Amino acid sequence: MGNAYYASDATRAAKVHTLFARIAPRYDLINDLQSFGLHRLWKRRLVRFAGARIGLRAIDLCCGTGDVGFALARTGAEVTGLDFSEEMLAVAKQRKSSGDPGKIEFLHGDALKIPFPDAHFDIVTMSYGLRNLADFAGGLREMHRVVRPGGRIVILDFGKPPNRLWRSLYFGYLRFAVPIFGRLFCGDAAAYAYILESLQHYPGQEGVSAVLRELGCANVRVTNLLGGVMSLNYADKAL
Repeated sequence: MGNAYYASDATRAAKVHTLFARIAPRYDLINDLQSFGLHRLWKRRLVRFAGARIGLRAIDLCCGTGDVGFALARTGAEVTGLDFSEEMLAVAKQRKSSGDPGKIEFLHGDALKIPFPDAHFDIVTMSYGLRNLADFAGGLREMHRVVRPGGRIVILDFGKPPNRLWRSLYFGYLRFAVPIFGRLFCGDAAAYAYILESLQHYPGQEGVSAVLRELGCANVRVTNLLGGVMSLNYADKAL
């Protein structure tokens, strides 16, 4: 039987929206638990790759509760965080009102229909969002559209380790251990069993790189983290 929150048809977006509405209040806590806090290090690495600084304009897509957006803003860049989950944005806005620094605004919107003109941003980032889109290649096309020539795209997501044994152990952790966090902290094991289900239908880091190359990006590369358990995809939009 498939996961209650995963669908490959037209209901995909609605099911993902329901998922994030369910987990928003405990999202940050469970991320810390299931990654043993490592997600914070991986997000800091994404921000270093992005090269944000004063005078640059960045958008963090599928921004969730704002971790990456706030980190980009602390560099002095002008940042927009975009997410289609009002519940996740509510947490991000609460963090902003509680004193998280930097110039950042949060908007409700769809990463497949980014509400900004072509070549508007110097930097486009996304962490743990591409795998959830109904059309991951369409999401990459939108990222490419809104970044200026010479601008940078950086994506962090769950990966597919190239080593078969390591991949098997990793998928076993996602299948058996991670849903326990969902059961304990959200009362819903399926909410975190979804990770493996979505990853199995996702082309992984090499598939993302292939689409970025098809779009004509330059300097396309992958950085595998923990042997490919997580991955960073990086590309520059060709001049």
